[in-house]
Amino acid sequence: MDNLLSEGLNLMVFGMGFVFVFLTLLVISTAVMSKLATKYAPAPAVKPVKARPTAAAQSASAATKNDELIAVMTAAVHKYRS
Repeated sequence: MDNLLSEGLNLMVFGMGFVFVFLTLLVISTAVMSKLATKYAPAPAVKPVKARPTAAAQSASAATKNDELIAVMTAAVHKYRS
């Protein structure tokens, strides 16, 4: 029984050690790849800022969208009820 217990503990220590070493190498390799990617990757292109529409233009487009939405919903309800 003593031999079986010592073999189980031995296997547990080697298994946990292997997992620890593997995860450590994984973290190190990920950090190295991240540094290489930031070093050699091109800088992101700066997007031009679009001009914001005025309040009058927004309300006019919103009113058009609302009218269209109301018409679509009315047609859908009418179609459903008939």
